[in-house]
Amino acid sequence: MDYAKDPRVDQYIDVLPPWQQAVCRQVRDLVHQADPDVQETIKRSVQPYFVLAGNICALQGTKDHVNVFLYDGGLAPDPNHIITGGHGNKTGRMISVYEGEAINEPALVELLRSIIATNRVGGWRKVKGAF
Repeated sequence: MDYAKDPRVDQYIDVLPPWQQAVCRQVRDLVHQADPDVQETIKRSVQPYFVLAGNICALQGTKDHVNVFLYDGGLAPDPNHIITGGHGNKTGRMISVYEGEAINEPALVELLRSIIATNRVGGWRKVKGAF
């Protein structure tokens, strides 16, 4: 898959353990597959973010897993139950991926597309009327 990569995102990923690098690269590819207009950036000094008309998601390598933070205000449907945390959070939720776990790629792409669609109509705050 060919897309514009932010070298700072590469720098973040390159220092992670090899299995976390693979997870982050897989998620990165899936975000760009969800919409080719997605852009990469760094926020909060070091965190890789994927944006299009607002935040879509962010990556964070931790001691024993990779977090994929979803900025959806709890709106994106999750019929495959891939979201692992933040169910009651009003701004976003997360998917934690541990070593050896497989990512449900079709489910994640659909979730990302839902977040992007919400962003394109003004974002989850507008959709929820949360101004």
